[in-house]
Amino acid sequence: MYYYSLNEYLKKTFGEKVYKLSLDGGMTCPNRDGTLDTRGCIFCSAGGSGEFAARRELSVTAQLEQAKQKIAAKTDCRRFIAYFQPFTNTYAPVSCLRRLFCEAIAPDEVAALSIATRPDCLGDDVIALLDELNKIKPVWVELGLQTIRPDSAEYIRRGYELPVYDAAAKRLRDIGVQVITHIILGLPRESREDMLKSVRYAGERSDGIKLQLLHVLKGTDLEKDYAAGQFEVMERGEYIDLLCDCIEALPPGVVIHRLTGDGDKKLLVAPLWSGDKKRVLNEINKALRDRNVVQGRKYERSFG
Repeated sequence: MYYYSLNEYLKKTFGEKVYKLSLDGGMTCPNRDGTLDTRGCIFCSAGGSGEFAARRELSVTAQLEQAKQKIAAKTDCRRFIAYFQPFTNTYAPVSCLRRLFCEAIAPDEVAALSIATRPDCLGDDVIALLDELNKIKPVWVELGLQTIRPDSAEYIRRGYELPVYDAAAKRLRDIGVQVITHIILGLPRESREDMLKSVRYAGERSDGIKLQLLHVLKGTDLEKDYAAGQFEVMERGEYIDLLCDCIEALPPGVVIHRLTGDGDKKLLVAPLWSGDKKRVLNEINKALRDRNVVQGRKYERSFG
């Protein structure tokens, strides 16, 4: 069986190695500003899952330069993806979004624009802007679905119903914008089959997927539930075995953007084994080889 890794997709699409630069557009979220809630999603850190982003007080141009300097010792790549990561990156007036996104894609070395957001923050004016930008450089939109199980969505305080995701994913793909869906593996009270159903569902509606191990981070409401013994986190072997099942369950050609995720080690409460990312990835790759699941070029879906 073949699977489509992000590295392979990037080399196939752009002809060379491409590296993401995490940026902060200075936005918040309807789950934090009182529109839907003030507490945020139950698992989300105070930084809106953007602990690795550049400093938001800098201009986008300055953030790009800072991010390039930060990764210069790790990679010699010459092209980049401008990635707006923390909080909800379409949650601002379109005039503001236009300024930020246009500044981000202006440099020649920026090959694409990636935007993390919520499916309920994609109004007609935002869709029109993304359509316009996608004609200049490729645009990816990351949608935080996390699960299709209704009681799990309520528990994590997602704040929107499943049809909202369906409609947003369709509208984005209809204009040629790539949809990357986030799924969390290991949510409390979810069975293995629950998680596989979410992965299959997202795979049918997405161009790419991020499979994220549930991390318990300091200062979150999820930490309180964990400390109270309301759930257990996944063990390394259990997670790797499930992850292999998830990859096998995906439709051919879905690009796998993430296999586990990074929790800021200063904030990570559990599972602590996830902090050793190199070991985890090595064990994932070994498990996939043992199942004869390999990176390959036999794809049955095409991507714009």
